[in-house]
Amino acid sequence: MALSLEARERLAADAAQIIARYPQPRSALLPMLHLVQSEEGYVSPDGIALCADLLDLTTAEVSAVATFYTQYKRHPNGQYTVGVCINTLCAVMGGDVIFDALEEHLGVGHDETTDDGRVTLERIECNAACDYAPVVMVNWEFFDNQTPSSARDLVDRLREGQEVAPTRGANSVASFKEVSRVLAGFDDGRGGEGVGAGTPSQRGTVLAQQMGWTAPDRDEGKISPAANVAAAADSRARAARSSGTDQSAPAGEADRAGAPAGKPPAETTAGEGDPGGGSAPKAAPPRENGRPNGKEA
Repeated sequence: MALSLEARERLAADAAQIIARYPQPRSALLPMLHLVQSEEGYVSPDGIALCADLLDLTTAEVSAVATFYTQYKRHPNGQYTVGVCINTLCAVMGGDVIFDALEEHLGVGHDETTDDGRVTLERIECNAACDYAPVVMVNWEFFDNQTPSSARDLVDRLREGQEVAPTRGANSVASFKEVSRVLAGFDDGRGGEGVGAGTPSQRGTVLAQQMGWTAPDRDEGKISPAANVAAAADSRARAARSSGTDQSAPAGEADRAGAPAGKPPAETTAGEGDPGGGSAPKAAPPRENGRPNGKEA
């Protein structure tokens, strides 16, 4: 459905705030794509045209960005994106099994949406929450330590319109459009809700406190500026000797190109003409009367 005049005016006003954040207007493209997605639930052709018009870009340039990043949807998305991590640790802990269970339970595959428009199912490569594997995300809110059974229950509650609470973070899950507006840079006031880091994430800090471990002092082991300059000069000198361009190299020092320093590359030593056997090339036998050693062919 085409953007209404009212929607275009509203988006243009919000886009002006986004553009004002950047020294170059085109730098505002990423958050503006989230902004238009917050209106229609995906990056529509009208949304692309609006971004191009406001940023003085071509629609091809905007489309190139919109098709590169997976968080931009090119077809209508569900109210809730349910992403199942299938990267290494989550997969080992059951992520693949969870995705297969949801695929069968919902009757949709990757990047497909249920008929009621409630849930879009996705495979996700990493949710950066390996300490809670396997992890499922709903509109990028964490649901930790999932099982096929708990994941099925989660999507059922979403489809029934029940409010669900993430394991960490906000107290509830916002809709896909609402989250898209937050990603565009408009605060929804919920950033401080809930628990940010749980026990597994804090385990290293707790262990360090128990063991009395501390980080080294900022100046401890710091290399002086003079030492950095000397190291850089030494590195350049080594590179020059390696490439054979160092005119100050001592006579007799072999460069790394294959010939001794100060000796023309063509004058190779015995063995260099035969890299496989290490012996000098054999001279051709003398020829007499046009035949080797004067013998008959």
